[in-house]
Amino acid sequence: MKLDVIKLDGSKAGSVDLGEDIFDLDPRADILHRVVRWQRNKAQAGTHKVKTRSEVSYSTKKIYRQKGTGGARHGARSAPIFRKGGIYKGPTPRSHAHDLPKKVRALGLKHALSAKARAGELVIIEDASSAGKTSALAKQIKDLGWKRTLIIDGADVNEAFAKAARNIDGLDVLPTMGANVYDILRRDTLVITKAGVEALEARFK
Repeated sequence: MKLDVIKLDGSKAGSVDLGEDIFDLDPRADILHRVVRWQRNKAQAGTHKVKTRSEVSYSTKKIYRQKGTGGARHGARSAPIFRKGGIYKGPTPRSHAHDLPKKVRALGLKHALSAKARAGELVIIEDASSAGKTSALAKQIKDLGWKRTLIIDGADVNEAFAKAARNIDGLDVLPTMGANVYDILRRDTLVITKAGVEALEARFK
């Protein structure tokens, strides 16, 4: 498939041929869901923790005598059935990550790129370079009508451009190796440089 290439000032800069095996697939929601779920679970901290019976601050003294009260037999007040007692089988620190085959992850990224292309939310720019001025870049972004935008550059991101972009709300810049399904899908516009397109196509070979 062929797509027009523009510059950051909005002028045209030719066109580029995009690989149909990457940018023109029929997006599958089930694959995208699996990859996003894998990403988010892997990023989850898993630091939740409750105090068990052995960790609550209570005396271990028997609360009343064993027999003759007419009530149930109890030992320490730290038992889970009492208020402020230990929690039984509560959450403990753990990893929420789970395995997902590499082929599914790669396919998920292709489907995410194809979904943006199909929706008309994919823009190809000649390059992502800037003089390092946030105000100038913000004006260019506003004139292009981009709001919640992800820019994917080549192997390395232009340092001056990244510096100018980091203070603009709703604009993120990633190198090709940082391209991921979650960040692509959560943005309204996906912008890829020509170097980024070449690097993505080389990544899938």
